[in-house]
Amino acid sequence: MSDPQQLSTQEREQGTQFAPRFDSRGLITAVVVHEETKDVLVVAHMNAEALALTRETGRVHFWSRSRGKLWLKGETSGHYLNLREIRVDCDQDALVIVAEPAGPTCHTGEQSCFYRRINPTADDASALVKVKT
Repeated sequence: MSDPQQLSTQEREQGTQFAPRFDSRGLITAVVVHEETKDVLVVAHMNAEALALTRETGRVHFWSRSRGKLWLKGETSGHYLNLREIRVDCDQDALVIVAEPAGPTCHTGEQSCFYRRINPTADDASALVKVKT
């Protein structure tokens, strides 16, 4: 097997070898979408260990930048993200995680972390409007 960092552009973009490109901090962006609704649930980061554990356990793990540690989504709330599929972008530096949530995804109790939209014509003081679900 070739070194993942030495893949040609064509091999990386068209080949079958999974060779994730982590950033300088060892992280890759992961966008989690709801299996049925396709709503974006959360955007977070994974390190190699979080990605490996997600693949191994079927439950989505992240690297918490604010806490500086591995994080199993749902470990305290019981609202796990159950893995259904992992998609990788063309240059393998971002992931889309398709998951079935076992309850609200956001720590605020909302179904998604993206529960507000920005009113583009309002001033910043009143620009956020809750999305109706």
